Amino acid sequence: MRILVLGHGKTGKLVADVAHERGHGVHVLDAKENPNAAALTPPFVTGFDVVIDFTTPEAVIPNLRACLATGARVVVGTTGWYEKLADMRSLAERKEAGLLYGTNYSIGTQVMFQAAAVLAKGLAKAGYTFTIDETHHVTKLDAPSGTAISLEQALGGVRAPITSHREGDAVGLHTLTATSKGDKIVLTHEAFSRRAFADGAVRAAEWLSTRRGCYDFKDIFSEL
Repeated sequence: MRILVLGHGKTGKLVADVAHERGHGVHVLDAKENPNAAALTPPFVTGFDVVIDFTTPEAVIPNLRACLATGARVVVGTTGWYEKLADMRSLAERKEAGLLYGTNYSIGTQVMFQAAAVLAKGLAKAGYTFTIDETHHVTKLDAPSGTAISLEQALGGVRAPITSHREGDAVGLHTLTATSKGDKIVLTHEAFSRRAFADGAVRAAEWLSTRRGCYDFKDIFSEL
């Protein structure tokens, strides 16, 4: 399979490495080579089976418009753009393209979301209050993180104020705390490296390569 990786940051580089390890051909475009999606011409994009975007909230929308317009299949690991999700879903459907998005491509994080839903269902009516803390590296552009927002959404309407921290080169630490007058339950996911994100994204690209339509990673991760 031929994979185009957009973004040559820490995660993008690792995505390319993992794709190579899994036997795929890989081409990487960094921001300087692709200003405002200028490099994503139809002849260029159609030379790839799947595109994986790990860029920035500012770059991802032009990238998506250019790629989806050709009918491409695109996996998006970038967060901070979901106010445009409905538009991108509509474009993917009109062009019979494939779009797979997710706030976190770690399988462990997805299972954490499921566990959070169980906690909320069992504890909210019992008077527990919920809070979320998230920590990422100082160069992360969006706060709160997309993962923290997804974690709160997993609670099914239970409110959980989010506190964000930006420290050093922290890969990602998310903690959900449920507190009552008598006890406390803490659910934590800590990423030691970006490897889990990269591996999940490449597996997602393999899954999407034979499909069209729009998908949320949380709904399909168990099929990988």
